[in-house]
Amino acid sequence: MNKTSFQNPIYAIVGPTASGKTEIGVELALRLGNGEIINCDSVQIYKEIQIATAKPSKEEMKGMPHHLLDYISPEINYTAADWAKDAEEKILEIESHGNIPILVGGTGFYLRTLKEPLFEAPKTDDKLRERLTNLRNKKGAEHLHKILQRVDKKSASKLFPRDYPRVQRAVEVFFQTGEKLSELQLKRKAAPEFAKRIKVFVLKPPRDALYEIINKRALKHFENGLVEEVKLLRERGLKDNTNALGSHGYRRVCEYLRGERTLESAIEKTQQDVRNYAKRQFSWFKREKDAIWIDGFGNEDSTQEKLWEILELK
Repeated sequence: MNKTSFQNPIYAIVGPTASGKTEIGVELALRLGNGEIINCDSVQIYKEIQIATAKPSKEEMKGMPHHLLDYISPEINYTAADWAKDAEEKILEIESHGNIPILVGGTGFYLRTLKEPLFEAPKTDDKLRERLTNLRNKKGAEHLHKILQRVDKKSASKLFPRDYPRVQRAVEVFFQTGEKLSELQLKRKAAPEFAKRIKVFVLKPPRDALYEIINKRALKHFENGLVEEVKLLRERGLKDNTNALGSHGYRRVCEYLRGERTLESAIEKTQQDVRNYAKRQFSWFKREKDAIWIDGFGNEDSTQEKLWEILELK
């Protein structure tokens, strides 16, 4: 099947972590015949961090083009706005070749930012970020949310207390600019032309089965050398407060290496973190307007058949 019109849909395959998005995304690209995948995962963008990222292998890619994957230095605190800019360029490039973009990943904020561009945000103040990160490590993510409630109630009401990357960024914006993020967001740029053509499909596997896979996968990451990977990154100068080492698994290993928890605790806390993240992903995508939910894991034939039927790709 070879679709070339720029009026064709752009597909987005999203859902909770470990739900099989990579597998069904690749199969969709193969079914279409001219699909190209754009990574929509905030951890898989980083080079040099591998073990706990679930980046697709060459075998899993099955020869289909993949973009915005494994291309940002871990020292860079890459933002959702940065990704949206890069994704927009890739979408236009892919469509200029007559091919079909397929966004695949679980970072709902990335997808939302692509469809509804953010305002022009101030550059990160590294010293302020370090102070807030230290405060978060000492008193917990919920403490930052309480600060945000005091300075910007509207933003705080829209963010989960434990969603510390976005909570912390909202706090940073206020203290850098003196303006509320909720008010600055009213100055958004216009949405790109293709935004209305993005068709969102959300995978919905059974939660108990999903959590079991999450627990096993997190344990496997540690068995496969996650601690050693983090040691090497830190030895070459990567700081614990970077976005790359603040992601699930990596953050807890850093705490273990700083002597703040045992290895067993790091594993258990990582498993809990990722389960909680999956819960937040479910909640986030429930707010995604016009999204189509598909029961099952993306690597299951029955789930893929449901998608083919919806898209009339039989």
